Amino acid sequence: MIVILGVSQGLLIFNTVIIILLLVWLLTWLFQYWRRNHYATVLDEDEFQKGIRKAQVIDLRQENEFKAGHILGARNLPYIYLRQQYGELRPDLPVYMYDQGMAISTQAAAFLGKHGYHKLYILKGGYNSWDGKTKKAKY
Repeated sequence: MIVILGVSQGLLIFNTVIIILLLVWLLTWLFQYWRRNHYATVLDEDEFQKGIRKAQVIDLRQENEFKAGHILGARNLPYIYLRQQYGELRPDLPVYMYDQGMAISTQAAAFLGKHGYHKLYILKGGYNSWDGKTKKAKY
């Protein structure tokens, strides 16, 4: 009887921990979703391509990822540098941004939104879902 209670109590603790972790993950996901939609507009690939010529297109990935392939016309400004060099972006022009997924773009949109940028757009699914024209470094 003692062994059964020990296993049941262990399973109860394990299940409680799993439920807490799932709740934390869900709350984090909801917060990021709210943040993304509060500061930026998420565009699908077609909408992104339509506005690309009138916008500042920023690739937030690291330089080696950018050289491996990026959206044609994009400028590489990794997020860690964006926080220092955001003044190089024009606040009167739309800022189209992307990363591998959408996590870093969400952080960048929140940062830029707090610094007076209002025309912020994120590529839905990031570079991973891009099927349009790309460019790769020759070396």
